[in-house]
Amino acid sequence: MAKRKVLAQVASQERLSGEIYSMWISFSEEDNIAEEAQAGQFLSLYCREGSRLLPRPISICEIDREKGRLRLVYRVAGEGTREFSTLQEGDTIEVLGPLGNGFTKKEGKSILIGGGIGIPPMLELAKALFKAGGKKEDIQVVLGYRDNDLFLKEEFAPYAEVFVSTEDGSVGTKGNVIDAVNEHQISGGEVYACGPLPMLRGVKAYAKEHHIPAQISMEERMACGIGACLVCVCMSKETDAHSHVKNKRVCKDGPVFDAEEVEL
Repeated sequence: MAKRKVLAQVASQERLSGEIYSMWISFSEEDNIAEEAQAGQFLSLYCREGSRLLPRPISICEIDREKGRLRLVYRVAGEGTREFSTLQEGDTIEVLGPLGNGFTKKEGKSILIGGGIGIPPMLELAKALFKAGGKKEDIQVVLGYRDNDLFLKEEFAPYAEVFVSTEDGSVGTKGNVIDAVNEHQISGGEVYACGPLPMLRGVKAYAKEHHIPAQISMEERMACGIGACLVCVCMSKETDAHSHVKNKRVCKDGPVFDAEEVEL
């Protein structure tokens, strides 16, 4: 799958809540990278400000191949993403993608787990599983939030059964996503997860205990986004053929890994 640096146009931008924004970007017919994108992949977005040389990686939330558009839901975390949040309909932005390896969709009952800003990429996966013939009751989504700011929750409803955990107990299960899985006795044949490292550790442990295969999407700081700089390495069980040490490049070898492939 060829990655390309192209000029995209902002189709729409809205603030979902707090510092979280949703932006649809569209592509010309000849540069339509939406045709190639898969759930779990990401884009690198370039700032206009010349002092910000490195692109910012943002996961793909939704794919509209028919209209040649991609949706990015992101949190403002610094000056780069702050700049992105000011873009308006009709503005242009340079993007590189699609990057990384996405989720490998398996048949059967699925558990999709997203925490915090790891929630957005799970939406396209839920849609893809549903469109591939999965029954809504066989696609179970567990979303972890800090409080009752439940961004994107309702958008999962047409494709899956949705369960929620909140750290403060204001909505759903009080605690984390594994607490919600246990409370609702959720079970499945494959686990897919994206979120902060402590959450992924819990998911990996749960999957191992219940003998369920799990795919996890790692979040790491990135520089090049194409596997050259080794900024975003994570520890792996096996020696990497590229670096000759027990490392994997999250941007190129991931961001989605088999849970047993990496050390958390």
